[in-house]
Amino acid sequence: MTTDTAASQTTMRALVARPSAPHGLELGELDAPRAAPDEALVAVRAVSLNRGEARYLPRRQEGTVHGWDVAGVVREGAADGSGPAKEARVVGLVEEGAWAELAAVPTDRLAELPQGVSFEAASTLPVAGLTALRALAVAGPLLGRRVLVTGAAGGVGRFAVQLAHHGGAHVTAVVAGPERGEGLAELGADEVIYELAPEGEPFDVILESVGGASLAAALDRVGLAGIVIAFGNSSGEPTTFNVAGFYNRRGARLYGLRVFHELERHHSGARDLRYLADEVAAGRLDPQVTLTASWREAGPTLEALMERRVRGKAVLTID
Repeated sequence: MTTDTAASQTTMRALVARPSAPHGLELGELDAPRAAPDEALVAVRAVSLNRGEARYLPRRQEGTVHGWDVAGVVREGAADGSGPAKEARVVGLVEEGAWAELAAVPTDRLAELPQGVSFEAASTLPVAGLTALRALAVAGPLLGRRVLVTGAAGGVGRFAVQLAHHGGAHVTAVVAGPERGEGLAELGADEVIYELAPEGEPFDVILESVGGASLAAALDRVGLAGIVIAFGNSSGEPTTFNVAGFYNRRGARLYGLRVFHELERHHSGARDLRYLADEVAAGRLDPQVTLTASWREAGPTLEALMERRVRGKAVLTID
């Protein structure tokens, strides 16, 4: 950083969108953000990467800063007095601007970190952790229910397996192959399968992020009054399914989830982030960080994530 205090810092380093650069990113210098009254200015120490971010990057305006997940230290507390105070270690979620030395984070999506939780571990919680937590909240009580998680090898999937297991569910994880499924049984998966067939025993809750044929099979496998919660389409494929077969499962539902909308609806961002961080601190939740690199290696790290060479979460440290 160019100075020691946010009050005098007018510029910062950031990963900016640059279509002509390798991987569409370039480390450059630009104006530091100005926080709104209900935002804290955070010195970013680590960010985690999400496949959705990587897909959206080519559509970002040149020179803008991308990124959603933030972990760091409050340099300037919110002017309205809300949220963590200056010097607090925090984790937060922004709609853009995380991949920088400084980020302005709304205090309703910012939580103080308990002792013992590293910035690298904390940075995985906003998008992946909150998506899993909010999806299972939509499903309702889990005790004794059959829960299936597609795309279970990824960041959201691994959080979902753990949280559903802690909730008392019987958890089935769907992954592309044995290597991708490594470690899922230890996280709480009762079964690990490599394909979701249209026929078979029904599930009460299905968390679906693959789309295409996987979503079609999920709609075939959801039980009476069950729910399919769709929050991604990693296959990029359209879905064709038997509507009659779905609506004859009396009360079965298909629910579309985007984490930003859920947090806005429930006003639960700060509370949910603190809950997840406390679970990590207590050793009950493993963020599954399997790749950590400097933000100077952002391009190759994003490439590894998109090529499915990362099981769990990839994290960049800001140095």
